[in-house]
Amino acid sequence: MNKQNIFLSLLTVLNLSAYAQNLSDYKQTIDGTNLSFEMKAIPAGKFKMGSEEGKADEKPVHDVAIDGFWMGTYEVTWDLFEPFLYKDFEVTISSNGKVPAHVDAVTRPTKPYLDMTFGMGKEGHPAIAMTHYNAIQFCKWLYERTGVFYRLPTEAEWEYACRAGSTSKYAFGDDEGQLGDYAWYLDNSDGTTHQVGQKKPNAWGLYDMHGNVSEWTYDQYDANFYASSAAKNPVNKPTSLYPHSVRGGAYDDDATALRSAARLASDPAWKQLDPQIPKSNWWFPEAPFVGFRLVRPVTPPSESEIKAYYDQAPIPDK
Repeated sequence: MNKQNIFLSLLTVLNLSAYAQNLSDYKQTIDGTNLSFEMKAIPAGKFKMGSEEGKADEKPVHDVAIDGFWMGTYEVTWDLFEPFLYKDFEVTISSNGKVPAHVDAVTRPTKPYLDMTFGMGKEGHPAIAMTHYNAIQFCKWLYERTGVFYRLPTEAEWEYACRAGSTSKYAFGDDEGQLGDYAWYLDNSDGTTHQVGQKKPNAWGLYDMHGNVSEWTYDQYDANFYASSAAKNPVNKPTSLYPHSVRGGAYDDDATALRSAARLASDPAWKQLDPQIPKSNWWFPEAPFVGFRLVRPVTPPSESEIKAYYDQAPIPDK
């Protein structure tokens, strides 16, 4: 390598390092379509994860350090999810009426036999009732569409982003009387999801972290994980189909379930009415309360790590 190339390589590293330390919000556009979504910069930092006043699975409270990342300003909506779900719809919104071969090669969900909006609304509403596997495959579709690695947040990243520097029950404080200003939940939702971004955001500009729909994290749920959790960027890598950790509470939950530290475990009962044998890899016909939000790490993983994340075969659900 000549001196000029060495200098350019060093300059690139320095620029990337500076960029990593000074993250900016951005809008991700999907080339060839009119689709886009917003990502908020979440700074690196430390926080106390869990709650001594909460349930047993929120203990012990422990110190966690988190690298910076970007997180979706809003929960993923049907507007963005449907082109992944339906190829024919993706074709209609593509500027040239075609889906690139590498994008089309991504395995799409089976078309649901139910109205997966459950009559609650589609435009601007959070996409719901997808499995953990389904959410990850959507991230793969986005990767093929954008070239950017998107994934589910870890539990630690999710709670860190939800708290946004707070140490209280909710991102805005301890007063449940203010919850209606920030969240759709049992007391004000009328039993339905609502368009994202209608309530106040937290201090880091994230909307609906409390309520509207619960959100998938990447982690395997373990009630005792906090006792042995790593101190930096902890993740409980999933190895089993159930349970996975879900966060944030939903439109049909009470105030307690919406606390920043509250944890929920996915359950096979969410597919109890699924007539397929084995049961669907893609849908939870009895979980209209669960959706997800995107994360992008500052330092993208290697190509082999990206493939390993996206290409894990689904575990059959008997």
